[in-house]
Amino acid sequence: MRLLVTRPQPDAAATAGRLRADGHEVVIDPMLTVEPRPATLPEGRFDAVALTSVNGARLLRARPEAPALSRLPLYAVGKRTAAAAEGLFPATSIAGGDGAALAALLRDRLPRGSRLLHVAGEDRAADLAEALAPAGIAVDLFVIYRTCPASTLGEAARAALAEGRIDAALHFSPKTAATLVACCAAAGLTPALARCRHLCLSRGVAAPLAAIGAPTQIAAEPTEEALLGLVGA
Repeated sequence: MRLLVTRPQPDAAATAGRLRADGHEVVIDPMLTVEPRPATLPEGRFDAVALTSVNGARLLRARPEAPALSRLPLYAVGKRTAAAAEGLFPATSIAGGDGAALAALLRDRLPRGSRLLHVAGEDRAADLAEALAPAGIAVDLFVIYRTCPASTLGEAARAALAEGRIDAALHFSPKTAATLVACCAAAGLTPALARCRHLCLSRGVAAPLAAIGAPTQIAAEPTEEALLGLVGA
């Protein structure tokens, strides 16, 4: 198949490598770039750290606060995030891949009165503070990165869409999908985008594509393995 991958680097290259190994043609056009941002660690004592993205795990490694936090247990949203933080924390608990599963895990594991540090980006799919408040668990945000949307399509992606050379696109986040929709609209390529299949990590990710009438398929679970499983379906 001829596929479009729009997730940020370096994950786009890793996903494309897996797809090419299976014999697919891949065009990469990252719709977001990840940038570290200045942040001040909230004061006080924490009982655990939560990570809800691979980018948060990667960037935390380079932060001066990492050694002080590394004595705490980690709660990771999924396997990829846990792998990105491997060796940084003494113990890691892994949820089922989305914010709801992570909140359930935290409610089960942390006692009432606990204080959790949520290391995250500016855009967050999960509001852990709201989800954990009824359980008496306080959540402090430590926002260490931002994602910046692309303003235009790359030339390779623009040409492939215009010439009908994309069979399907893979989507990992609502912001990435929405940015692709906006870039295609600006380029006059909304009809071309709507003719492709769109393989999406969740219904939230699919929403911007469904809004333009594009056909979407939702992964059985919010993991890269499940999303890649849709490619040949």
